[in-house]
Amino acid sequence: MKSSGFSRIFAGVACLAVALLGATFTATVPNAEGDAGSVPSFQEFERSSYVDVDGAYVVNGDEVESTKAGLKKFYERMVGPKHADEEGLIVNTVSGRDDKWSASQALNLTYCVSTRFGTRHADVVSAMAGGAGLWESASTQVDFVHVPAQDGSCNTRNNNVLFSVEPVSTTQYIARAFFPSTAKRSRNVLIDDSIWSSGSWEPVDILAHELGHALGFRHEHTRPESGTCFEDNNWRALTPYDAASIMHYPQCNGSSADLEFQASDAAGVRALYGS
Repeated sequence: MKSSGFSRIFAGVACLAVALLGATFTATVPNAEGDAGSVPSFQEFERSSYVDVDGAYVVNGDEVESTKAGLKKFYERMVGPKHADEEGLIVNTVSGRDDKWSASQALNLTYCVSTRFGTRHADVVSAMAGGAGLWESASTQVDFVHVPAQDGSCNTRNNNVLFSVEPVSTTQYIARAFFPSTAKRSRNVLIDDSIWSSGSWEPVDILAHELGHALGFRHEHTRPESGTCFEDNNWRALTPYDAASIMHYPQCNGSSADLEFQASDAAGVRALYGS
């Protein structure tokens, strides 16, 4: 969406392509009909990959792979066959299992907000609370807990919180997140200052999208109904496909130019964590 800065959250998405943030390759992978084009080698793919400030590889626009081995597995998934007919708001899977928090941990998703945000610290605290609240209002089994006492030492090395929320200076994305299975050293939400000047896209909604990843949700547009922007096969359907989902990139055949929490998103979090 050129009319909105929101497209920058998902910079580097290449439809029907092997793509990372900053990648220069647009070689195609097998499409919905099973046709396949050429793809770069893993070595070429790695060289084109965007490496973030913490050493993690950023993939699929706003997700992370902590290690080279993880990036290799991601590459192999990207060039593998697609799902043919699954439906739903989708949860990430690892070795065939849902990538989610335990019931007890889901009720205590602690985080800090770095004081390095400076004069924007209170704004980030508010936006995080708002984004978290969208998921929490849909399920009583999910609770994000801000721990202000840890804000002064807020980084991935702080073991007093589950994850950290930190500032970053980059042109590669507006915000970046993680999955429950992500290693602690990369378990953070990174936010660029451009979140405050991203047009009509509200920081609350941008962070709700990122916290959706933190809960285990994948991008909705990787499903075949989207017809484009395939990522990989490691997901399980939860609810019927919704092109307006907060987890769907508008530019990947989304049905809405707005980024808003939908009834399908609420149903998805209840399906995964309970009511």
